[in-house]
Amino acid sequence: MRKLDKNPEVTIKATQYGIFYWQIAMKLGIGDATFSRWMRQPLKPELKTRVLEIIENLSQETQKAASV
Repeated sequence: MRKLDKNPEVTIKATQYGIFYWQIAMKLGIGDATFSRWMRQPLKPELKTRVLEIIENLSQETQKAASV
């Protein structure tokens, strides 16, 4: 984790589950560059909650695909 990380919860969780920012951006319906810019500032609580839910869902999708 970078020292200046504005959203450490998101970064840590995404890293733990092996989820990339582009995957999160795709689920949000935005470009990966836009999401990367959003991550430069603290996310609003409701957006942070949504992003964390997306990470959780993506990790479950990945686990299901790996077990098939």
